[in-house]
Amino acid sequence: MKVISYLFPVLILIVFIPAVKGQSPKAGKVQKVTITLNEKAKKADVFIGGRLFTSYIYPDILKKPVLYPVKSAGDAFITRGWPMDPRPGERIDHPHHVGIWFNYGDVNGYDFWNNSNDVGDHKGPFGTIRHRTVNRIVSGKTTGELDVTAEWLKDDNSALLKENTKFTFSGTDSMRIITRTSTLTALKEPVLFKDNKEGLFAMRVARELEHPSDKPEKFTDASGNVTDVPVLNNEGITGHYISSEGIEGDSVWGTRAKWVVLNGEIKGEPVSVVLLDHPKNPGFPSYWHARGYGLFAVNSLGQEAMSNGKESLNFKLEPGQSVSFTYRIVIYSGAYLTKERINKEFEAFQ
Repeated sequence: MKVISYLFPVLILIVFIPAVKGQSPKAGKVQKVTITLNEKAKKADVFIGGRLFTSYIYPDILKKPVLYPVKSAGDAFITRGWPMDPRPGERIDHPHHVGIWFNYGDVNGYDFWNNSNDVGDHKGPFGTIRHRTVNRIVSGKTTGELDVTAEWLKDDNSALLKENTKFTFSGTDSMRIITRTSTLTALKEPVLFKDNKEGLFAMRVARELEHPSDKPEKFTDASGNVTDVPVLNNEGITGHYISSEGIEGDSVWGTRAKWVVLNGEIKGEPVSVVLLDHPKNPGFPSYWHARGYGLFAVNSLGQEAMSNGKESLNFKLEPGQSVSFTYRIVIYSGAYLTKERINKEFEAFQ
């Protein structure tokens, strides 16, 4: 078997002390991580400091495993509730945007991104990612680990790819960290990840972390399907993107960056949600598929779609070849992380 080798970094816990006017956030005490598996409910719950942080869930109703819900150290919901557990005032667009997930819009012609129980006008063909096994669970005083295996299936249920994923979780009384490394191995046939804007590692954030909007918008997917995103009440809507390259707001979309932070307040709690790309990922620094309406995604593969045709990648695996993707999410509560502090986290991540 020929393997494309990439670095598997070790999670390093950094304690941040960001500077925010009028606030003095605590450095934070490292908390115990406990992971419990409930096979009947098809989920593994992750507790930090005795409180639920997130769950790895794989019910049949979903077309891929996801982390859902995701909460801050201050117990604020970071991810949108709809369609799993709707909350008042939320948007109800894009039913395939659930929690935190990893998939792609065009794999040998199969759309893994837009697949859900309500595909609307999407024609497919659709791919589905099915959880197969939990390989390892480790709880610990400073970190917890969850290793799982899944398969990327075509519409006839034959497998295109085997996915092995390792999640590492950690936190303090002011911070939560998720590191995900997913290794994809092509099985019986060559696998082409055709350049597509819909990928790769993504989350759909809570309404409070969206950008305030003053006009309705239309968003078109790679197949030309249009989703209408209406204007809603902007009260309490405070989200704001900033990239490592200094680009802000909706302008982050379609640009390359090492990391992007989404700052906002949820019920008076300042929150920074940072998504870090890894230098060993294909296409680094990746393009960002980050939308003001709440989609926060890093796309390591879709170069032609994200650059308006100026670049191309069309990443391909031959049978037996593997590729790994590693990303990290840092969620800080009580203040906004400074660029300097996020760069230190990025340096520790390399």
